[in-house]
Amino acid sequence: MASFSIGDADFLLDGQSHRILSGAIHYFRVHPEQWADRIRKARLMGLNAIETYVAWNVHEPRKGQWDAAGWNDLGRFLDLVAEEGMHAIVRPGPYICAEWHNGGLPVWLTSIPGIRLRSSDPRYLAEVTQYLRRVYAIVAPRQIDQGGNVILVQIENEYGAYGADRDYLRELVDATRAAGITVPLTTVDQPVHDHLANGTLPGLHATGSFGSRAAERLATLREHQATGPLMCSEFWDGWFDWWGGHHHTTSASAAASELDDLLSAGASVNVYMFHGGTNFGLTNGANDKGRYLPIVTSYDYDAPLDEAGHPTEKYWALREVLAKYTEVPDEVPPGPVEASVFTVELSGTGDQQWSSAADSAAHVEPPTFEELDHTGALVVYEAELPDDAFRHGGPALFEVDEVRDHAWVSVDGRPVGTMSRTLHQRALAIPQGTRLRLLVEEQGRVNYDHRIGERKGLIGNARLDGRPVTGWSATPIDLASVARAAAESTGHGAGRARFVGPVALRGEFDLDAPHDLFLDTEAWGKGYAFVNGLFLGRYWSNGPQRTLYVPAPATRQGRNVIVVVELEQLGEATARFAPYPVLGGLEQ
Repeated sequence: MASFSIGDADFLLDGQSHRILSGAIHYFRVHPEQWADRIRKARLMGLNAIETYVAWNVHEPRKGQWDAAGWNDLGRFLDLVAEEGMHAIVRPGPYICAEWHNGGLPVWLTSIPGIRLRSSDPRYLAEVTQYLRRVYAIVAPRQIDQGGNVILVQIENEYGAYGADRDYLRELVDATRAAGITVPLTTVDQPVHDHLANGTLPGLHATGSFGSRAAERLATLREHQATGPLMCSEFWDGWFDWWGGHHHTTSASAAASELDDLLSAGASVNVYMFHGGTNFGLTNGANDKGRYLPIVTSYDYDAPLDEAGHPTEKYWALREVLAKYTEVPDEVPPGPVEASVFTVELSGTGDQQWSSAADSAAHVEPPTFEELDHTGALVVYEAELPDDAFRHGGPALFEVDEVRDHAWVSVDGRPVGTMSRTLHQRALAIPQGTRLRLLVEEQGRVNYDHRIGERKGLIGNARLDGRPVTGWSATPIDLASVARAAAESTGHGAGRARFVGPVALRGEFDLDAPHDLFLDTEAWGKGYAFVNGLFLGRYWSNGPQRTLYVPAPATRQGRNVIVVVELEQLGEATARFAPYPVLGGLEQ
């Protein structure tokens, strides 16, 4: 069997010097039927390894309900990497960041009262150890010294930017070794002295995360990793987008030049991302460094392989650089194929006002999503307004301690405004009425720093002109059920120009064969889209993203069904499919 180890200056494969040329693909962001295609294109670019995070919250969304099949079949993904003749690097966290919902940690875990995340808190470690056992049961038999292809496993993720609990790191190492992991263990941190000092332990191989100034970054890394090979295990070749921002792109020539500098210094590399994929469903994360910014659905990342798996200008530029340092296959992947362009008429599927009549519980204060044990995106809150609330005959000021993350407010069924966490809105003047209703959307859980695990919904006290509003009902909305009911409905209101949300709409279209599609959301407000039951993700007129990617395996020959759940207003009751993705600004 082969062996992989760390020498005084190099990685060693069967005792011979070996340079890692890896690219990141997150299996949970790519349709399983497209894994092999993306992996193969990485090899054709000149890479010899694939790196992936493991997202705990997709494998165990509910405590004790472990899922490692289908989209979550990490073992099959690693086997496909091996079939392509490539090595694998596994980064199981438990925290992964990755602009992913809650940084990869399950909501049930972060909701445990008083738990100290990413620390040696016994309650946290008990759950983490169980999680790692399950992951390593998949990874251990696939290690290179067991006849497989896994060569490295990472401990935690950029921990030095978060904490300095070395007991915690030691516990992770012990759990990893106890589970049968024998390959070298690594850590990663940005090349900042305190991060590198706090984020690793003796015996772990420290690596860096950066996208520029290779010589300077590697010199800093060498101060903390005195021997062994230097590695940038996150070479940032692009960036992510957030709603309301602009679409980030980086120069292909600049990325190639930076990669050349890194490789000419003798370092190993993991290109982050090689292929970004998509935040399907409600899996996007968010950042909050004073302003809450939820991540968009696309995780294209301006990577060498775009969201739909097509080589970009950056692919060819990096391939040319890699050819200077390794043998690159003569075979090249095909270029992009333009998607089909057509329109589909949408019809409404019934009253989607989602009243809270089914909820008989009354809460003094509005309950959080966590108190409702709701992991979805929407909850309807309602309360009766006091008889004397409008004693002056005019509007009254409604306030809450915090809205997480966006609320549509109505009184007696009449819309009166919105409240946005991003815009720091916590108060709204409302007209006289008897019943207050708020539809609250969780727009993405923070994936970075100490806001991971924060509660969602209406937070704290609610007041009207300074007086408490009590007696709340709260109804969680199951979007999957809404979409399923809409898909099975015969619909009504066909031909209407507009629909005011919240409303579910459906349409049908025929295809000659399965095909990648790009759903144009330009004329819509804010909501969610499904095709044949696959939850494509969120859309929002706030931009920058203007299309949603529909992977070919989600479509089928013959009849296909699209469902749109609109929360605001459709500018037109038509679904348009575009020839290419539009992720912000210029056509892609």
